[in-house]
Amino acid sequence: LGLYACACRFEDVTAEGFSYSFKKTCEFISSSRPTARDLFYACERMIAACGRGSTLKKKLAELRKEAFDIEKENIAVCHSIGSFGEQLLSDGCTVITHCNAGSLCAVEYGTALAPIYEAVARGKNVRVYADETRPLLQGARLTCFELCSAGIDTTLICDNMAAGLMAAGKIDIAIVGCDRVAANGDFANKTGTLSLAVNCAHFGVPFYVAAPSSTVDKNIPDGSAIVIEHRKPEEVTEYFYKERMSPEGVKVYNPAFDVTPASLVTGYITEKGVFDNKQISEFI
Repeated sequence: LGLYACACRFEDVTAEGFSYSFKKTCEFISSSRPTARDLFYACERMIAACGRGSTLKKKLAELRKEAFDIEKENIAVCHSIGSFGEQLLSDGCTVITHCNAGSLCAVEYGTALAPIYEAVARGKNVRVYADETRPLLQGARLTCFELCSAGIDTTLICDNMAAGLMAAGKIDIAIVGCDRVAANGDFANKTGTLSLAVNCAHFGVPFYVAAPSSTVDKNIPDGSAIVIEHRKPEEVTEYFYKERMSPEGVKVYNPAFDVTPASLVTGYITEKGVFDNKQISEFI
């Protein structure tokens, strides 16, 4: 819908010029998040829709239709992920999640939070531990906000507290989102996801990934080929602090994402069902 709104602002262009400008806009937006496959997926669909119109008016009409079609499809996908994932959550269970993959990230229920919303809607008592998700605190600022707004029992933790909770037997299941899934099931998600997966494997906690088909990149054989976005050091050293918290001149490593191997994944919650890592070819 954002791309359609942007296209509506193009002025004094021919149909050919419109297509060129729209493609360049899509390329610019795609460059903002090189790791996220679903962004490329939406842009590719919108570029194709633009090409179906022979006149400026028809191009805009095609773009509007495609934008709302994508929205409707995404709503259906999120609800399906919620319905399938809800079956993994028993009454009284405790879920841990990382970053934000809910209504503030996608549409309706979102992806990783969809099973939680669906379980609660069906009368189940579900508790959630939300990793704060350093350094930009998407878990603290977004996930906690929306879950608490929905009246769901939510506890905020620092990222490095997850292992201690698991050791104490306080976590039943982990559900995270994903930004890109390789052909072998390796996936990229917000940095810190890999640590959570390793902890889950060590303590025997089931680790699930909410993975809509739009995040799958069949052209990438495994996680080593996923491009990882790196962000500015100030996010680690200065954001959310009144004063700088580290010395001037220190080097900062700040990847926005990390890659979790398929071997650490218990299952992928998709709009087609739940698949374990041995069934990955059926999902992909």
